[in-house]
Amino acid sequence: MKHKQKSSFYKFLMYVAVILLLNLVGATLFVRCDLTGDRLYSISGISKKVVSTLSEPLTIHVFFSRNLPAPHNNTERYVEDLLKEYAIAANHFFNYRFHNVSAEDEEAAQAVNENKLMANNYGIYPVQIQKIEKDEVKFQKAYMGMALIYGDMVERIPTITSTEGLEYKITTMIQKMNNKISALLRLPEKIEIKLVLSSSLNVVAPYIQVSGLADLPAKFEALVKKLNEKNYGKLAFTAHDPTADPAVLSGMDRTNLFQLQWDGQTDRQGREIVAGSGVAGIVMQNTRKSFSIPLIRVLRLPLIGDQYQLETMETMEKAISDGIENMLDINEKIAYLADFGTPPLQGGMAAANQPQEQSLQNFNSLVSASYSLQPVVLKDEKIPANLNCLIIAGPKEEFSDYALFQIDQFLMQGKSLAILLDSFNEIIPNRSQSYYNSSQGPLYLPLNTGLEKLLAHYGIRSRKSFVLDENCYKQRLDPEFGGGEQPIYFAPLIAPPYIDDHPDFMKNIERLIMLKISPLEIDQARIKEFGLNARMLFSSSNKGWEMSGQINLNPYFIQKPPSGDQQKVYPLAYILSGDLPSYFAGKPIPEKPLKAENTDPGAVKPETASLNPGQAEPAVQAGVTSKQAIDLSKIKSTGTVITKSKAGKIFLIGTSEILKNNLLDAAGESPNALFLMNLLDFLNNREDVAVMRSKRQRLNLMGETKGGTKTLVKTFNIVGLPILVVLAGIFIWIKRKNRQKRIQMLFRK
Repeated sequence: MKHKQKSSFYKFLMYVAVILLLNLVGATLFVRCDLTGDRLYSISGISKKVVSTLSEPLTIHVFFSRNLPAPHNNTERYVEDLLKEYAIAANHFFNYRFHNVSAEDEEAAQAVNENKLMANNYGIYPVQIQKIEKDEVKFQKAYMGMALIYGDMVERIPTITSTEGLEYKITTMIQKMNNKISALLRLPEKIEIKLVLSSSLNVVAPYIQVSGLADLPAKFEALVKKLNEKNYGKLAFTAHDPTADPAVLSGMDRTNLFQLQWDGQTDRQGREIVAGSGVAGIVMQNTRKSFSIPLIRVLRLPLIGDQYQLETMETMEKAISDGIENMLDINEKIAYLADFGTPPLQGGMAAANQPQEQSLQNFNSLVSASYSLQPVVLKDEKIPANLNCLIIAGPKEEFSDYALFQIDQFLMQGKSLAILLDSFNEIIPNRSQSYYNSSQGPLYLPLNTGLEKLLAHYGIRSRKSFVLDENCYKQRLDPEFGGGEQPIYFAPLIAPPYIDDHPDFMKNIERLIMLKISPLEIDQARIKEFGLNARMLFSSSNKGWEMSGQINLNPYFIQKPPSGDQQKVYPLAYILSGDLPSYFAGKPIPEKPLKAENTDPGAVKPETASLNPGQAEPAVQAGVTSKQAIDLSKIKSTGTVITKSKAGKIFLIGTSEILKNNLLDAAGESPNALFLMNLLDFLNNREDVAVMRSKRQRLNLMGETKGGTKTLVKTFNIVGLPILVVLAGIFIWIKRKNRQKRIQMLFRK
């Protein structure tokens, strides 16, 4: 018996020792398993690559207040776990540290104050958060941010209120700083930052409520000196006064400079104002690039008129910092077709008869955070060979065969095309005319740009119609006019199962909204013949129908089809990939069209006048030797046509509206923004970045529930649950009664 007791005691001691050893191993060896569907708590492959190839010390300072209320307490834990993942994958240059910014006792107060001062120096300040304590809503200030120091560069995330997209932000910041340092060190010359400020503006500055112009040269000199400390001394500052020396404006990019002209007049006090003009702005340039930043903003307010506002130094510091990155070309480039009627990328005042929401300003800002958008004027130049993707968004003019040849040959090099093709040219009436009057509504004229024949050759085309859908965006009506919702049928709402989530870059895209979109068609015979892969990314629901012919998109005049048989699924977006055949295979190379100014039949081009074969001319004329004076029409160049692509990609969608501000948020957090950015990553062979960005997707929708099911669930919750409680009570009462009877029968015996 004693032997068995000793054996049991020894086994117990062994089990305790094993448990202690396992805990010791667990404390020193960081191992965990991420079972989440999107691996939200594990860093992506590209994040591991970025931190494992650091060439200089990277330090991340994290500032979080202690004992934060939910959900912010979980955010701090997520940040700590995420940085541990980075540390495991990183090389010896990676380091992070959490700083206490909450004074828990007097001894720690000095250290906490130093940490707060450090956070403020990095541009991280406390924010106000809400907490519920003893049934009361209270507010407290809390630090929730981080600063990344890489070499002499500092990037910051001033407020971390959510875990969404945090890995994407951290990784892209590290990658950008690494690229920026390399680009700065390779820069052969300094970036010139020129303050262009006309002294003549001092005459009218008091009248337009702008003050402090005289102090700007000193302020900008100090700002550039501060920025130089972070940019390895690669900046040079100069101030220029075009009033004193008008020649300084020659060779400068004045596109965005604030420019003002005024006529001579007399103010209310009788002082005479001499007519003049002036400019104000920052011009950044080196031997390769030049662009400008305005100093004064014009606010155009209805009834009030133009209001002028001087930009703050904080705004200008960010603008110059962004400009430095633009000058360095640290981001991969994407070509954007800037002619043939495509909308301009730059923001600003809307064009005539075009509302401001038609601008591509949000799209330009979002894409520029990860890429460098390079406008390409195809009428004057070829598509640069160092670019991998060309965006063609809503062209309105007809492409020449020469332009189509350039696009075709770009694709044949294994590059990608993102084509957002409008089927109609929308002519908007004057603003004074009623939009809702069907007789004065927009006029939709069918568009034929020439891209259609190119796409048809590849096996895909867009129909001349719009897709309408019962599953659409619903506009809330003013309660003063009856309230309710007005379905906007020409704004289809795309949701599963009509979104293909099999491609990695499409995962977590749960809902999209389209506008004025045309259906697509695939030529299956041609696709099969060429051995291509055509993948439909999303479609309308099975409640969709077409509007063609006379287009009228007034919501009050659109009626659903009387029969459900007329409704069906319409493909809306396709990716075409594979070894695409050239449209120009076996055809002569198209000639470049002459410019409009050279097409006057009465004009003779000076450089070709001496080469007219029908004109008798001397053997030597204007420097042309006798060997050169020949019939050039008999000399022809065959050129080279690439007849088949090397795994090219074409994305086609029948609308360009999804690039405009009314469908694309400035923050880039909407599903539409995520889809577009992920798509560009896919077309640029950066699908790993798209997968990482998709972790920030907010929408995680449940399956759609039909109306009858909703009614049944509501009825059960309101009536069914109380009935179940009553039945349960009756059952227990009957059971107790039966037990009482059994007990009584036992005692009677």
